[in-house]
Amino acid sequence: MKLAFSTAPLFLSCLVASRSFPFVGNQQQILADDNLSVPGNNPLSFCSDPTNFILTIDNVDLDPNPPVKGEALQIKAKGNFTEKVEQDAYINLSVKYGLITLINTKADLCEQMKEVDESCPLEGAKDFTKDVTLPKEIPRGSYTVLADVYTKDDEQITCLKATVHFS
Repeated sequence: MKLAFSTAPLFLSCLVASRSFPFVGNQQQILADDNLSVPGNNPLSFCSDPTNFILTIDNVDLDPNPPVKGEALQIKAKGNFTEKVEQDAYINLSVKYGLITLINTKADLCEQMKEVDESCPLEGAKDFTKDVTLPKEIPRGSYTVLADVYTKDDEQITCLKATVHFS
């Protein structure tokens, strides 16, 4: 599984890059809640008002957006940790295909940060670019991904979601 940067790209890499989560294609419709949209050119939304989240996401940009299966995807993200995030922070990740849950797991945030050459503790401003190649074989359908991220003391770092439909 690939989740990248201060969770937005971590989450987004998972959403669009991992071969075990086949849900990005070249004929897709991105469905987002405009009131909670993550800034930038991406399909992400916050799960709730991000005002009190530890991670302030300045922007997440995808190139291309929408991503195209079998092609390279560049993810650029910028954000700021307002508090130090230490070892044992975690991500609750859920991936659904329609109503069917494909994945429901808890992942170590610090381990996932290695995908973008970062390590814990996480603090202050972060800026990164990650290139991934998307798998060619992606089934049609509607996919919903939720990444809810917490410190070791169960303080919410961020919560991101996206729903993508592939035809």
